[in-house]
Amino acid sequence: MDQHANPSPGFRRNPGKVITVEPFKGRVVVFANGTIIASSAKAKMVIEPPHLFSFYIPFEDIDFRKLRKTELSTLCPYKGDASYWNVLPAGEAGKDAMWAYEQPFDEMAGIRDHGAFYPDRVTIDAASR
Repeated sequence: MDQHANPSPGFRRNPGKVITVEPFKGRVVVFANGTIIASSAKAKMVIEPPHLFSFYIPFEDIDFRKLRKTELSTLCPYKGDASYWNVLPAGEAGKDAMWAYEQPFDEMAGIRDHGAFYPDRVTIDAASR
């Protein structure tokens, strides 16, 4: 019997794929047009070669008053269905600038209730300790 209630089809097809989720030892601050959108000392780094790493910030450290959820949804066979948000202070450049896996596959449960931002649509400042 499968130990996962919501298993990733990507890992099942490609068991050698490695995606690492680890705490970032420092603070991550996300800005748009000089406005702070998120600030966290509890961010996670998601490392998925060959892609650059992404910072995933806990929802509790994101100012959702400055975001608007969009209709866009994409599927990652490893992480699940991604939802997207516009970053309002960024204007057109902030379109679909934040994404999150609200119900990730079991193997990626560590990114549930975390959002990530495209670094070409906002400014991300990360200072390690």
